[in-house]
Amino acid sequence: MIFKRVGEGRPYPDHGLRGRDWAALPPQQLRLDELVTTKDTLHLAALLDEDSTFFGDLFAHVVLWRGELYLEDGLHRALRAALQQRTVLHARVHEIAE
Repeated sequence: MIFKRVGEGRPYPDHGLRGRDWAALPPQQLRLDELVTTKDTLHLAALLDEDSTFFGDLFAHVVLWRGELYLEDGLHRALRAALQQRTVLHARVHEIAE
């Protein structure tokens, strides 16, 4: 199993973070099998392009909400890591308090 669960959409409230807000969060290593995806599809070209950063941050964006880690952006990076036999992903994590 690559991910903890494949989700459909974002179950958490809108956090309002934009590019600069995410960039202020330090990246950390997360295990792929602890992540719940918020997308169930991706663009195959983004996965296979060796030079791609897919139009943005080099690190995936993860939201911590109610004890779950939701992979909001970076599905292609996570799958590339899994295909390379890696079990961790570098990501920026934003926690949403209730």
